[in-house]
Amino acid sequence: MESTVFEIQYALDTFYFLVCGALVMWMAAGFAMLESGLVRSKNTTEILTKNVALYAVACTMYMVCGYAIMYGGGTFLSGITGMGVEEGFEYEAAATYAPSADFFFQVVFVATAMSIVSGAVAERMKLWAFLIFAVVMTGFIYPMEGAWTWGEADVFGMYNLGDLGFSDFAGSGIVHMAGAAAALAGVLLLGARKGKYGPNGEIRAIPGANLPLATLGTFILWMGWFGFNGGSVLATASAESANDVAIVFMNTNAAAAGGGLAALILARLMFGKADLTMLLNGALAGLVTITAGPDTPTPLLATIFGAFGGLLVVVSIVTLDKLRIDDPVGAISVHGVCGLLGLLLVPVTNGDASFSGQIIGAITIFVWVFVTSLIVWSILKAVMGIRVSEEDEYEGVDYSECGMEAYPEFVSGKQ
Repeated sequence: MESTVFEIQYALDTFYFLVCGALVMWMAAGFAMLESGLVRSKNTTEILTKNVALYAVACTMYMVCGYAIMYGGGTFLSGITGMGVEEGFEYEAAATYAPSADFFFQVVFVATAMSIVSGAVAERMKLWAFLIFAVVMTGFIYPMEGAWTWGEADVFGMYNLGDLGFSDFAGSGIVHMAGAAAALAGVLLLGARKGKYGPNGEIRAIPGANLPLATLGTFILWMGWFGFNGGSVLATASAESANDVAIVFMNTNAAAAGGGLAALILARLMFGKADLTMLLNGALAGLVTITAGPDTPTPLLATIFGAFGGLLVVVSIVTLDKLRIDDPVGAISVHGVCGLLGLLLVPVTNGDASFSGQIIGAITIFVWVFVTSLIVWSILKAVMGIRVSEEDEYEGVDYSECGMEAYPEFVSGKQ
């Protein structure tokens, strides 16, 4: 009887893990649609190429070495195809779900972190420089900080973040702030798009080409986030774990709604109009904010936390523009600033986390990812350059980097 119960639980938890992983994988489509909607039409093909390619790079590099760095195990996932007890592969949750399901769920998180970088450096970065950076980010930079947090390894032999009271349920800092830190390093070296800022400090808006597509991308991300946060419960085969999953789903949705509404209202007060892009980023900001701790707040608090994120993202986007940090899709503000906010809000409802632990964890993640990313970007800039020529930027990187246009009939005027 016990054996039968175990097999049913193992099967249900494994299946749930895989379904949630598929939902998170679907977020790759959300990022692709959101980013292609917020860039100009002449750069659409290139950003779609980046999003598909970075997902493939993340899956490959995490298989080659990333998962082993983060969690241990055999080379090239040796031994992962069984139930976690094979020689050469250690897996602490072997009695809960299949190790291969864990890899699938973890690898889509790696791709999410890299997708954040894609939007921030859009419209002026060389495609192959970006993909080379993706190799290092997904194969080494992200797995290292993941090892100090979810993997419970020491930080250079000094401390373990979990032992200091650090808690990040589904990755506000580990995934989102890390992606934003890598993006910020790239943007600072890359510089702003031509024409974005005037000689006298004026800020010129560069509208995206397809707001319906950006809206679709936001809804896809919103839906995928249920797998992102819900899957992080790691189980659903018992009454207790199923209830935990339901709470996480509920709070995730509430935070997104709160973030969207708060951003919409603040944008109306600041700009005099209902700004769709701020509404979209506000919903995403709410999602990022709640990701660090969707399991402990009440629904009301989850909505309020999301609203804090929605308000903060509007202020952050405006502030970064004033600082002449050009982020075409607002990724640094959504994922970085609100990722930090999410970490700092965890101790409000989670007694196992401490503010000092959250701050130390946030500093550790940001400094590691930012500094290592800055080094990699600098090497790439010196060796092959990271920015396209001024002529290619003016004409659009679709043709110069990919040799094709996303909307050829529209561009050529043909029917």
